[in-house]
Amino acid sequence: MNNYLTGIEGMPRLLFDEEDPMATFRRNMYEKSFRKYCQKHRETYAAIEAGYQQVIDKNQFIANMAAALADKAKEKVEAEKKKTKQQQMLIDFNMCMAVYVLPGILDFEGESSKVLVDAVLKAWKEAFPKTNLRAATYAEIQAGFKKRFCYITTAVCETFGKPDDCYELTILRNYRDGYLMSQPDGEEVIRQYYDLAPTIVKHINQRKERKEIYRGVWEKYLEPCIHMIENNQQEECKELYIKMVRDLQKEYFLRKS
Repeated sequence: MNNYLTGIEGMPRLLFDEEDPMATFRRNMYEKSFRKYCQKHRETYAAIEAGYQQVIDKNQFIANMAAALADKAKEKVEAEKKKTKQQQMLIDFNMCMAVYVLPGILDFEGESSKVLVDAVLKAWKEAFPKTNLRAATYAEIQAGFKKRFCYITTAVCETFGKPDDCYELTILRNYRDGYLMSQPDGEEVIRQYYDLAPTIVKHINQRKERKEIYRGVWEKYLEPCIHMIENNQQEECKELYIKMVRDLQKEYFLRKS
């Protein structure tokens, strides 16, 4: 089979061959899972790189590869008749794209890799205009594990249109990485949060009323936490922080029919 066909057939598999990629998106599992993923799809990466080196119209070649993935994803989403299931499918696709597909392509480090990622992002945006995917490398994602992504707070602040470096996110991150990490049980508290938060956010994002949910999280937990930190009530903030995670776990961790 020539490089073009191998690439065209392999691109959709970068997304669809992974049954539950988020199950292994955990600090202690991601490295092994990502390396296994890259090895599994190496033939596709190599075929695209070889084809890219051989063809005259490189831009069209790469655009065709990107379209092979985005068009197939759009076809699968549109084949699902229920809107809620379409939204759920697209959320799953977006998460897989962000933590496996795009960093996997970049990790190959071919001349075609960055060009292909840019083309995939463009094709994905055309297929799903409401999405806003961004590409990150494996190293950047691993660095994020070390920084411990603040999933719930970030999701809330994004709902309010606040930037990633806003005051609220900064003060809560500093509290987490400073006071909380220095406590005897702090690392375990953060670990439990990290294990639960991505799934909680995913399930909240599937709800039509997600903005109202995030506003409630802000008013009930995050805003009071910020005031406690400002008033040097560190232990009270910790207790409310833990309560937030436990309450949201009960309500949103498991998918409800």
